Amino acid sequence: MKVIRLEDIKDTEQDVKADTWESRRLVLKKDGMGYSVHDTIIKAGTETHIWYQNHLEAVYCIQGEGEVETVKDGKIHPVKKDEIYILDENDEHLLRAYEGEDMRMVCVFNPPITGQETHDENGVYPVLED
Repeated sequence: MKVIRLEDIKDTEQDVKADTWESRRLVLKKDGMGYSVHDTIIKAGTETHIWYQNHLEAVYCIQGEGEVETVKDGKIHPVKKDEIYILDENDEHLLRAYEGEDMRMVCVFNPPITGQETHDENGVYPVLED
């Protein structure tokens, strides 16, 4: 059994930061679970283009409000605290956090990530080996 504390991840190499988000990578490929788990902050008033071509993702919102716009059809899906959205078709999307409060999300990825990934110019995480 393992116990992983968010406090122990903050400001380490598992705490990856970008202009519009911060991803605290709690469970990684090296943990052997078959998925990874991230505590992610989406900064208030921002938009992030994401397209996980190599990963499926489930996202549970635990703070704040925003929306996901799926690029293929332009449909907007509101996101609120205590709701989950599932990107089960490698959906290219725009993630927006509304003004006033950051969104905090618990994200689960399959296949798991190593912890060093960051979005490329197309919003994609590459598949990396340990």
